Amino acid sequence: MSTVLVCDFKHLARGDVALVGGKISSLGEMISRLASQGIPVPPGFATTSHAYWQYVDGNGIREKIGSLLAEWQAGRETLAETGRAVRRLFIRGEWPADAAAAITTAYKKLSAEARIDNLPVAVRSSATAEDLPDASFAGQLESYLNITGEDRLLDACRRCYASLFTDRAISYRQTKGFDHTSIALSVGVQQMVRSDAGGSGVMFSIDTESGFDKVVLINAAWGLGENIVQGTVNPDEYQVFKPLLNDTGLVPIIHKKLGGKATKMVLGRSHHQPTRNVPTSKAERAAFVLTDDEILALARLACTIEKHYGCGMDMEWAKDGITGELFIVQARPETVHSRQDPAVLKTYSVKKKGRALATGLSIGDAAVAGHLCLIEDAKDIDRFIDGSILVTVATDPDWVPIMKRAAAIITDHGGRTSHAAIVSRELGVPAVVGTGDATYVLHTDQEVTVSCAEGDVGFVYEGVSDITTTTVDLTDLPPVRTNIMLNLANPSAAYRWWRLPADGIGLARMEFVVSNAIQVHPMALVHFDRLKDEKVQDQIVKLTVGYPHKPDYFVDKLAHGLAALCATFFPRPTIIRLSDFKTNEYAGLIGGAEFEPLEENPMLGFRGASRYYSPRYRDGFALECRAIKQLREVMGFTNAVVMVPFCRTVDEAKKVLDVMAENGLRRGEGGLKVYVMCEIPSNVILAERFTEHFDGFSIGSNDLTQLTLGVDRDSGLLADLFDEQDEAVKWMIARVIRVARERGSKVGICGQAPSDHPEFARFLVEAGIDSISVIPDSFLAVKRHVVDSEKP
Repeated sequence: MSTVLVCDFKHLARGDVALVGGKISSLGEMISRLASQGIPVPPGFATTSHAYWQYVDGNGIREKIGSLLAEWQAGRETLAETGRAVRRLFIRGEWPADAAAAITTAYKKLSAEARIDNLPVAVRSSATAEDLPDASFAGQLESYLNITGEDRLLDACRRCYASLFTDRAISYRQTKGFDHTSIALSVGVQQMVRSDAGGSGVMFSIDTESGFDKVVLINAAWGLGENIVQGTVNPDEYQVFKPLLNDTGLVPIIHKKLGGKATKMVLGRSHHQPTRNVPTSKAERAAFVLTDDEILALARLACTIEKHYGCGMDMEWAKDGITGELFIVQARPETVHSRQDPAVLKTYSVKKKGRALATGLSIGDAAVAGHLCLIEDAKDIDRFIDGSILVTVATDPDWVPIMKRAAAIITDHGGRTSHAAIVSRELGVPAVVGTGDATYVLHTDQEVTVSCAEGDVGFVYEGVSDITTTTVDLTDLPPVRTNIMLNLANPSAAYRWWRLPADGIGLARMEFVVSNAIQVHPMALVHFDRLKDEKVQDQIVKLTVGYPHKPDYFVDKLAHGLAALCATFFPRPTIIRLSDFKTNEYAGLIGGAEFEPLEENPMLGFRGASRYYSPRYRDGFALECRAIKQLREVMGFTNAVVMVPFCRTVDEAKKVLDVMAENGLRRGEGGLKVYVMCEIPSNVILAERFTEHFDGFSIGSNDLTQLTLGVDRDSGLLADLFDEQDEAVKWMIARVIRVARERGSKVGICGQAPSDHPEFARFLVEAGIDSISVIPDSFLAVKRHVVDSEKP
């Protein structure tokens, strides 16, 4: 292949980076090695690095490039002047006859195979240093879509060559330490997929922020894919759980978020304008780009590609709107998490937060405080102040020179796979993208805190918050007999902790998903037509768009929120506590005031198990059961364990289990385990009888202490008396552990005491507890306390 000027994709493999660059060698690899495994890649051909050097030398510009760059590096010329001069050399050059003939011949062959004269093609640049482990070259080089005819193809190839010397590409190579004159460029010419009539997007085989390797992340928008890459639209976002994809009877889609998708790129009206942006219709903005079947199909393609390459992958896909077919149009190794040490976990926490000024998608997991610098146009980037927080509408490669000097980045538009997100990740700079209104509500020199440390949602807080950083070495954690689990509530933050060697989730609080993702009282959805408050009805109508049957909104949102928790440590158990709002908390949900009684003491009132069989909430509880059933049977998360809170009597236990069974959740069927919170003295006194109806206990030490000692846990006056290590409380705990062990039931505890008090951890271990569940920040301390306690 040493003298070949043009090569068909099917004759290339991933070892041909020096010949055609990383982007195109990967296309060849997929066509030649993965077509038999069902990976659909549009056909095409590539000019080789030999063609590039022939063009450079044939036009006598090699020495001129070196001289121009030397002038810039010596400070005698500006970057803009140098880049413009080098690009002019390429654009004004002439194609050597044999190179031009090779390109046009290959184009005619491609057109003939497609049976279309002057076949529309995508023309993409691929540098020979592209997609190396610490260089994504995100958006540095040019692509041209919907190119037809030989002359226009030759011109597009010439412009791709010139794009190797855009200001941003020169600056990027300088930063990365690449030799400008040793990098060649290949041009990929690929049959166009009619995604202008369908949709397209970007897909990662890992979670882009946490590196969690069990999910596929997919972004999707209508039309051609350039808008997603450039970050000019807010796309749909989907997450799929990989370990359950092999079971075709399951639908392991654990997250679906509708994006704004305000515009789409379609084919242009003339050769002078091959593509154009147009507004999307209201129907397109309200609809998901992909069906569930298409989401799963793409995720399976991602898994096949990842398995072949043996690493996390960054891919681009397109859906042909004419045929409905899905295609992979690019695939390259992921370049950020592959460089990180998996044994070191660095976390950030933000305290004393000011008012939230803007929210968006969090990129990275860091937090930083500083002054804002708002710049809306790339022509004004000279105004940027080093070390400040950049605020802008969206970024493209022209912004890279200042992005690397920013403390953080905030944009109005863009998703997790936009240019701003990709470059921020690579630079290690926290970013909040897709805020919608940052350039409107923020201003230059404003002092703020940017937090990407709270899950999928990124926050911009007013003022300077307290930021603390913790680094954990995961190699220094010996095994223990006692299971150490996590208390988690926020699905969007769960993946941050996947590297912790936790034995599952010991307490997943359903209330967090209800209050944050759903926001509506379940009874207000079941009995929507009975609502008297028109404002409440309007709020619910807006939230439930896309759900003709409003209760389905609750079921779907709750199932997806819980799925993210179950996925994090799958197949280890996730113990999901059924809703345990107090009546005053339920009343705070949208529509809740019309369904909740006023109580003098909600802590001891209509809460927990007593609600589930009551006519006042039974219909709402049915939705909780439907969500758990969907989670386990439709999505496949059989590691979900159900836990009943605040169950006062054995008779109440029977009633709750009967109602659950009526709603399709029968203890024991399909491996379903049902636990009970041990937080009332009656749970301890009648522990033997409770074991007849439940598979395990989870000791809620706060309520158990409160009710054993008769102390209001929220009373400042009695704070000195509230003590989980009081002898009476410890007697209660020791007794329920002993009974559970005698009866073969599981028993654990979820609370802070084992992390705050090493002696309490020793007491639990010596009593024979099966598991201790704590918040993630306390995991390391508790693990060490347990290690010490288990020593003979």
